[in-house]
Amino acid sequence: MNERKNNNKKNYLIFAVICMVLLLLFNSFVVPAVKKAQIKETNYSFFLSQLDSGNVTKVEIKEDSIVFEAVNSNGRKKAYSTVRVEDPDLVKRLYENGNVDFTGKIETQNPIASFIVSWVLPLVFMIVLWNILMRGMGKRMGNSMAFGKSNAKIYVKAQTGKTFGDVAGQDEAKEALVEIVDFLHNPQKYADIGADLPKGALLVGPPGTGKTLLAQAVAGEANVPFFSISGSEFVEMFVGMGAAKVRDLFKQANEKAPCIVFIDEIDTIGKKRDGQNGGNDEREQTLNQLLTEMDGFDGKKGVVILAATNRPESLDPALLRPGRFDRRIPAELPDLAGREAVLKVHAKKIKTDPDIDYNAIARATAGASGAELANIINEAALRAVRNGRQTVSQSDLEESVEVVIAGYQRKNAVISQQEKELIAYHEIGHALVAAKQKDSAPVHKITIIPRTSGALGYTMQVDEVEKFLLTKEEALSRIAVLTGGRSAEELIFNSCTTGASNDIEKATKLARAMVTRYGMSSSFDMIALEAVNNQYLGGDTSLICSPETAARIDAEVNGIVRDAHERARQILSENIGKLHELAHYLLEKETITGEEFMSILNAEN
Repeated sequence: MNERKNNNKKNYLIFAVICMVLLLLFNSFVVPAVKKAQIKETNYSFFLSQLDSGNVTKVEIKEDSIVFEAVNSNGRKKAYSTVRVEDPDLVKRLYENGNVDFTGKIETQNPIASFIVSWVLPLVFMIVLWNILMRGMGKRMGNSMAFGKSNAKIYVKAQTGKTFGDVAGQDEAKEALVEIVDFLHNPQKYADIGADLPKGALLVGPPGTGKTLLAQAVAGEANVPFFSISGSEFVEMFVGMGAAKVRDLFKQANEKAPCIVFIDEIDTIGKKRDGQNGGNDEREQTLNQLLTEMDGFDGKKGVVILAATNRPESLDPALLRPGRFDRRIPAELPDLAGREAVLKVHAKKIKTDPDIDYNAIARATAGASGAELANIINEAALRAVRNGRQTVSQSDLEESVEVVIAGYQRKNAVISQQEKELIAYHEIGHALVAAKQKDSAPVHKITIIPRTSGALGYTMQVDEVEKFLLTKEEALSRIAVLTGGRSAEELIFNSCTTGASNDIEKATKLARAMVTRYGMSSSFDMIALEAVNNQYLGGDTSLICSPETAARIDAEVNGIVRDAHERARQILSENIGKLHELAHYLLEKETITGEEFMSILNAEN
């Protein structure tokens, strides 16, 4: 409130100063200019003729001009101005003419006006321009001119309301954080035995696994202040501003201890220092200040630092040493039980039918993160509303799984009958190869309805149990299933299409991983030929071998895919009658379930 009053007083003062300046400028420049505009310019001979005629009533002699007032033929007075000419008899003639009131004037520059024009006006102009520029920069730079002030937001339990009950599928991470909650509740118990709780805990894992939610749950369970700030908020335009924000953040945290400081995306400021950018760049100074602050505060006060990142391999080793972020808590993708628990947690917010089978949905979403599962629940609720129902059904959830995986149905897509037939054989080719191999997951659904992701159809396989390992036989079977679609095209139509592009990409990627990373190669044995980068962000790979070895890898990958392709062609050739029957049935129905597929496949002709 006091700050607002001070700002109002300051605004009133500036307004008063501007009004005074404008008034002075008006009196000094505007008024004389208006008067000058009302005076008519004439020549000196006209002045003399009017003087001799007795029409001149008033004369003002200046240094360079003569201003006089004369009566015209209508009897009205008119002001004139003429250039002054050296005339020694002028004063005598004016004096002899008794009707003329004349005076002299020495033109001097107005000192006030001169001071205003030379100093005040430029100064006011610069101040106004500076304020406009600073306001614009402040909006664009996210208030970066708030020198040294941290942007950390403070949350308490009453505002967030997050507890461990809101976090599902991360039981191991919650167990690791329970000790921190207990320390914040009763720090004296640890101080009595002389134990120091780790100052920092690093939450690592793929995007969407609930790292921020875990940090909020710790604060909610402990009922302590929760400082939340992103690593990008420390990055400033000016060198040293990020370090000042770090100092201010830890100062606030010490004042509100016990509390939790959460730094999201810490890899923004915590990347490894390679020395290529010099020692004075902004990011490196911010990291150095963070390391200093973590060493400087007392861990017994109850200030716990939590950080989250998707790229732990890029962090500076000094940040991960004991005494700083010395506890690493993984937030991995949930398993089958975890996915089912996550679905149930998010389903509490919506109205559902009482007979929902969450286990079936969990089995169909292997590899999904908590955020993706929450999106599936929300998509199901939206579908129920679109269909005019009050509750979410099992079919809504199953359709939402397909929406997240392959996109929405393209109801307006116009596909010719010939292409529909080709797509049907392609998808049945996948399903038939999968069904005739003992190491393949069962077929759950087959459809030839186009999706917005670009897929013209797909075959969904769902494992009956959760698997964490992939055997060599299962990998080869999976590659054979991927080549089943192209094999069906070649066998039935003696041609091939672009529809197998995604299958080819997946088959090649898996075959290469078998050779370079899984040690499933007969030529290289147990040798790592490829390194995984950013395992939580897609897991891009790079070869770590010579060009000669890379050529051998390409040859072996080609051999694996070629053998799987031949195996798929053989399976389809041996079951060509079922291939035709199932393709025609799919062409008629457009979508069939795994049970329908298996009943036709196992039926006797």
